[in-house]
Amino acid sequence: MTEARPEPRRMISDPQVMRALAHPARIAIMEYLSSRDGGGTATECAEIVGLSPSATSYHLRALAKFGLVEQAPSRGDARERVWRSVNASVMVDAGREAGPEARAAEQALVEAHAVRAMERTRDWLRRAGDEPAEWYDVALFNDTLLLVTADELAELNEAVLALLRPYHPRRRADPPEGARSVAVQYRVVPLA
Repeated sequence: MTEARPEPRRMISDPQVMRALAHPARIAIMEYLSSRDGGGTATECAEIVGLSPSATSYHLRALAKFGLVEQAPSRGDARERVWRSVNASVMVDAGREAGPEARAAEQALVEAHAVRAMERTRDWLRRAGDEPAEWYDVALFNDTLLLVTADELAELNEAVLALLRPYHPRRRADPPEGARSVAVQYRVVPLA
């Protein structure tokens, strides 16, 4: 029997869901579960987020309340509760007409992700000299200003996202030897 694959992407605009996600442990749990076909247990997630399994279970139940994770089929041990993400990824957008509550929730969530991205960058910089040359040489920090129309930017965004899609862990049933997880942050914000 083949396990159901998660929906590709979910748009989140509900302030309650954004607030529920704006917690570092929940961001890490979602990331871990969305990268694994088989899901994970509270104990496995606890190792990733550095919390106890009971605290992690609390976060998993909160994510489930908002339809972000669900119980997955058991791996054979009926006592083991396995969780999986409902979506391979999420996109956050309070919407152009959003009120102050939704804007504040969106900002909190985006800032929580920005903090996580900065922590990863700092971690890389601390250990970069100890990394194999093949990985050191391909790490990239790039900040580029572009001059584009809104239509061109929409095309560029789709092209970049299309380039990334085949490398998502859930799309790679048999990754090549030596493959590792990498964090890619892609932000496009029009300047004033």
